[in-house]
Amino acid sequence: MERARVIWVDDEIESLQSQKLFLENKGYQVDTFTNGFEAIDHVKTHPVDVVLIDESMPGITGLETLAKIKEIDRSLPVVLITKNETENLMDDAIGSQISDYLIKPVNPNQVWLSLKKIIDNKRLVAEKTTSAYQQQFRHLFTALNSDPDHREWRDIYKKLVYWELEMQRTDSPQMQEVLQTQKAEANNEFAKFISKQYAHWIQDPSSAPIMSHTLLKEKVIPQLEKDVPVFFVLIDNLRFDQWKAIEPVLLQSFRRTEEDSFYSILPTATQYARNAIFSGMMPLEIHQRYPQFWKHDEEEGGKNLFEEDLLRLQLQRLGLGTLKVNYTKVLNNQTGLEWQQQIHNLLSNDLNVIVYNFVDMLSHARTEMEVLKELAGDESSYRSVTASWFEHSPLHQALKRIADKRCKIVLATDHGSIRVHTPCKVIGDKQTTTNLRYKHGRNLNYEPKDVLAFRNPSLAGLPGPAINSSYIFAKGDHYLCYPNNYNHYVNYYRNTFQHGGISLEEMIVPVITLQSRTFVNSYEIQPDNP
Repeated sequence: MERARVIWVDDEIESLQSQKLFLENKGYQVDTFTNGFEAIDHVKTHPVDVVLIDESMPGITGLETLAKIKEIDRSLPVVLITKNETENLMDDAIGSQISDYLIKPVNPNQVWLSLKKIIDNKRLVAEKTTSAYQQQFRHLFTALNSDPDHREWRDIYKKLVYWELEMQRTDSPQMQEVLQTQKAEANNEFAKFISKQYAHWIQDPSSAPIMSHTLLKEKVIPQLEKDVPVFFVLIDNLRFDQWKAIEPVLLQSFRRTEEDSFYSILPTATQYARNAIFSGMMPLEIHQRYPQFWKHDEEEGGKNLFEEDLLRLQLQRLGLGTLKVNYTKVLNNQTGLEWQQQIHNLLSNDLNVIVYNFVDMLSHARTEMEVLKELAGDESSYRSVTASWFEHSPLHQALKRIADKRCKIVLATDHGSIRVHTPCKVIGDKQTTTNLRYKHGRNLNYEPKDVLAFRNPSLAGLPGPAINSSYIFAKGDHYLCYPNNYNHYVNYYRNTFQHGGISLEEMIVPVITLQSRTFVNSYEIQPDNP
């Protein structure tokens, strides 16, 4: 292994020769300088891994040297060493993006520990993560094979997401491959679980987890409190791992009070899942009670044009028809900017609903545009693009504006997505729908092991667009292709993010409750003693 290159800048460097020798014996290459000018020239012409700088030097101070070095290489780690413990100096040093701060006199082990934290951190984290996952592998395997219920499946998926995010920080393709294999096995078992339980959940809601059509009643309405506005933020097509990617950004301004998940209904597609959320009904019941608000897949026109109407009808059924409610749907950046500008006006409402469509558009655009296939080529980069979008979005900027107000935020989604790899051939008539993860139509011909089929759609709470119409849902990472021009579509859609079927990523999705860091619940306020 190549030795790490360290430079140490101190006008009394001769007195530190024993420390230099100590570090060299530990495997570091250490070059020493007595002033900042020499160090700056060295950094310009030589590769350096870490800089150690004494703050108090004649000619040019440590902080001035630090600033010049950062101009040359902003990412170069710098450790400031000083006798001065004043707060102003520490603030200046931290503001100048130092990597560590040591107070004189320093002993060799202190310096060594600082270097290990900086230089070896990634390797040590990778080794620790790999070791910890190896220990957890069998526990996850046992959990998968112990007939988990819907609560345990949520825990299993959360653990898989945790390890996927941890593995992202390692340089171990072998262990990442082991994790992906375990995740695929989990999706196989999850599909079996859904195949056995789903119809039972629909027919007997008392046995079901929180699902799309019960989300508002179970997770949003309980947050309502007098004089405390609730913002229900629904980001379309947001997976649990994508929530974890944007979480650090939100937690800079808000405190998370609950992190939970719920089950998206089938199909895990916007028309079905989001209409179910706002209506509080399964699609079959929407179609029966409000036919004017429901369009089948094959019909012309938008399929989610009546979400606000369905929301208000649900609130009336729940006895909340007098609530002051605002509903906004953001389909483009301009609408987002307009919503951002009026956010303070919304604080007078009881409930504000904002539907944000960026992630779904990203998913679909990635399929069509080569540049996005490069930018979001795998799970890690897909999360990264989502996090970057959110940080700079009008949505985030708007929420920051109310971070100091007494309000609550419930952040959720309608469904997730999965990266598909395995094509399945499906034959149907001209009325068969085109979605890659689910289809409905008459006389469907398919491989039974690849899909969950409902020949009677009402058992799944779904309307039958025609007599003898049935639904099929792809399992795991499968995607459904017609035999016409089969090879072209197989290659075109392989490795794209799709939704509508059965997978952990599509069905188990986040619902998060947040409030400002200054928020105090009414029940937390205690009266003074008389």
